[in-house]
Amino acid sequence: MKVDDYEVPEDLYYSKDHLWAKVEDGKVRVGITDYAQKELRDIAFVSLPEVGTEVKQFEKFGEIESVKTVAELISPISGKVIEVNASLEDEPDLVNNDPYGEGWMIVVEATNLDEELKNLMNAEAYANYIKELLKQKV
Repeated sequence: MKVDDYEVPEDLYYSKDHLWAKVEDGKVRVGITDYAQKELRDIAFVSLPEVGTEVKQFEKFGEIESVKTVAELISPISGKVIEVNASLEDEPDLVNNDPYGEGWMIVVEATNLDEELKNLMNAEAYANYIKELLKQKV
């Protein structure tokens, strides 16, 4: 699905903080959306938690820095970080080039997955959310 120039894959969950969550066998892969990376523009640095860190839904787990600004990364899901995308240390621009693929950030072993997914948007709801944001920009 596309909204203007923004990709919105249909198999993901989304937060209002523009992070996506992909459920993979009870684990959840997390990254920022195409909309977020285009708003940030050239990403220069990504600060991620260490493996073993506990994250909570809608709380900060890291930061992303672009030429334009520094933004907090807000976890869409609670649980323990079991994997971190170390490639982003040397190649933060992977987030710009492939936000839903090589630019993923962390994998979380979710502690309350079914309940917390209810707090996130599906692709259609997120697409509508972006449309509203774009209207406000005009």
